Amino acid sequence: MKGGVVAVITILAFFTLVVKPGQAVTCGQVDAALVPCISYLTGQGDSPSPACCAGVKAVKGMAQTTADKRACCSCVKAAANMYANLKDAAAQSLPTKCGVQLDIPISRSVDCDKIN
Repeated sequence: MKGGVVAVITILAFFTLVVKPGQAVTCGQVDAALVPCISYLTGQGDSPSPACCAGVKAVKGMAQTTADKRACCSCVKAAANMYANLKDAAAQSLPTKCGVQLDIPISRSVDCDKIN
């Protein structure tokens, strides 16, 4: 029950942070979108939750320009580095598991300046 409440609050927080046209992407927006993915990315689940996949789709929607893609990448990289137990294989497979073609790698070591 507690996890469900946290997921609902996270999703609601995300919707209040959705990018409006002409505004830069912030790490707060990216982090809020991907918070539901933490359990999957740290090996506590066999598959990403629907809330996680909704967040991955939201990040894809945020990352329309090269600048936005690079900003999202930097945010994802910083967030990934905060979790020592993040599973690289889970991170790399996340977009595919969610059925999203994401132009932003989910990795601790990606060079975000090379993203187009």
